[in-house]
Amino acid sequence: MTSVPIAEVRDTPLSLDEVYDAVRDPAAGAVVLFTGVVRDHDGGRDVTALTYSAHPIAGDELRRVAETIGREEDVRALAATHRVGELSVGDLAVVVAASAAHRDAAFTAARRLIDELKAEVPLWKHQVFASGEPEWVHPT
Repeated sequence: MTSVPIAEVRDTPLSLDEVYDAVRDPAAGAVVLFTGVVRDHDGGRDVTALTYSAHPIAGDELRRVAETIGREEDVRALAATHRVGELSVGDLAVVVAASAAHRDAAFTAARRLIDELKAEVPLWKHQVFASGEPEWVHPT
């Protein structure tokens, strides 16, 4: 049985150490950690402001996605956090991790977790460009 100790949407800064520590396991020879970071541009345009928002069920959906992947992949543990609210360039927007006995399984599960999080969890990104033009984006 795969452990999913963390699957949360938060309005506070994210921690790499927290997510990494959550998936550590003595039987795991590999831990894959992915971070999504706010960048200063999108589509060739400078981004000056960025806010993430979430539907109230987003945390439950994130847990559902992680638990489904945990049942389908050969991993020891999965964890994910996604931030909402106003973020600055360089802030962590999302952190996911997977641990497994071997690296291939950890990479596969971590990739699925970020891809399915983006596709299935109801999160939206509102960004404002240097021109003043706003844009709403889903998936995140």
